[in-house]
Amino acid sequence: MKKTAVVVCPGRGTYNRNELGYLHQFHENKFDMIKRIDEYRKRKNQVSIWELDGKKNFSIKEHLPGENSAALIYACSYGDFLDINLNKYEISAVTGNSMGWYSSLVCAGALNLDNGIHLINSMGSQMKDKLIGGQILYPEVNEDWIHSQELTQLLDQKIEETNKIIGHEAYNSISYGGYRVIGANENGLKFLMNELPQREGRYPLHLPANAAFHTPLLTNTSIRAKLELSSDLFQSPKIPLIDGRGKIWMPHSTDPWELWNYTLGHQVDNTYDFSRSIEVAVKEFAPDYLILTGPGTNLGGAVAQILINRRLKPILNKEDFKKQQQENPYILAMGELGQRELTK
Repeated sequence: MKKTAVVVCPGRGTYNRNELGYLHQFHENKFDMIKRIDEYRKRKNQVSIWELDGKKNFSIKEHLPGENSAALIYACSYGDFLDINLNKYEISAVTGNSMGWYSSLVCAGALNLDNGIHLINSMGSQMKDKLIGGQILYPEVNEDWIHSQELTQLLDQKIEETNKIIGHEAYNSISYGGYRVIGANENGLKFLMNELPQREGRYPLHLPANAAFHTPLLTNTSIRAKLELSSDLFQSPKIPLIDGRGKIWMPHSTDPWELWNYTLGHQVDNTYDFSRSIEVAVKEFAPDYLILTGPGTNLGGAVAQILINRRLKPILNKEDFKKQQQENPYILAMGELGQRELTK
């Protein structure tokens, strides 16, 4: 009997030094997919993702810019989705974090492969000349992954303080499990990096090559995207989709224009509540597994923190989660070889 699974696609910042060669390692057999993506990019005078993935060394200049990283992440993520054994797993729904929403649209059949790269490449190239603001990652949990009201109040306070200063702007960008992603303009970024207390030797973390996604700073980007990308690219999904508000888009009842309007509107310049997406996935679909496509493995920790702090599973902290994953894994991260094998 098939097991049920909700598939979760990762967002920006998941193709890094450790992921170099991911396409060559796992997706050499998907020649048609990679060829079609690269033919599109060739028409845009952009470097081939196959060439980028095959580089000997990871380059911040080549691999991190949005016009390249978005296409790499999309190809890795969709390739992983195609590798899930549908004789073993019934896909109940698909969701994603931030840019992972675009990948999830393709996985769910709301965009075909070619329209998917058109959307993802277009959105990834919107700020190729100059980024609009940036993002900061900061924890809202302690080292046991238990929510800290004190840290939540600190972040609320610092965002409020930032916005009281002329020329400074900061907003909640992504609710990402036990972390909050803050989007801000340049002045806001500098203020917050100085004002937020150091934690765990790495936070506040200024996310490299990221703009102030999912904030009002990108409203003009949303307007341009709607002018450039037609609603005709979209169709009703074949698999239920869960968006960044927790709304479920069902097959047959979805209006493709509404899906286009959300994707290039609210999704671009409003907070992306990934935590809510996972909560809805678990409560509404009750899957046997959550399958996280690659590249990268960072998504697993964030998803686990959501399960803990929203009491979606009988796990109370980080150690409980690790024990469960060893004994009877609920999260299958395809970026980890051992767990990848379980999806085949």
